[in-house]
Amino acid sequence: MMRNGLIHPEILHALSLCGHGDKVLIADGNYPLDSETGGAQRVYLGLTAGTPEVTAVLEALLSAVTVEKAEVMRPEDDSVPAVFTEFTRLLGGMPLETRERQEFYRACANPKVRLAIATGEQRVFANILLTVGVA
Repeated sequence: MMRNGLIHPEILHALSLCGHGDKVLIADGNYPLDSETGGAQRVYLGLTAGTPEVTAVLEALLSAVTVEKAEVMRPEDDSVPAVFTEFTRLLGGMPLETRERQEFYRACANPKVRLAIATGEQRVFANILLTVGVA
């Protein structure tokens, strides 16, 4: 039995199939996962409104994979959601690349997205698309 880090079997299996350059989406509870993730394996973690938060899932994933790039959906008013600061902190200061809403959806439907995880996150714009790096 695993004791540390990520222990979810479906997520671990999907990550084990990822290579350098593949992508993983962690989505908030509002994200249209079925219609905007192409052929990615989908895992639904949302338990209750707000649980789990995207940041908790990000932290767990970071215990298992190296991330070389992170992309987020830019609000139309160009504001910076507070969750972006949390993402940057968890990613060790890595800058976030921003995409307009429809561009973000298209990026998440790309075949390179191998895993899409739905959370119970209630904060808006709390979606993050990760590019897997070299171990």
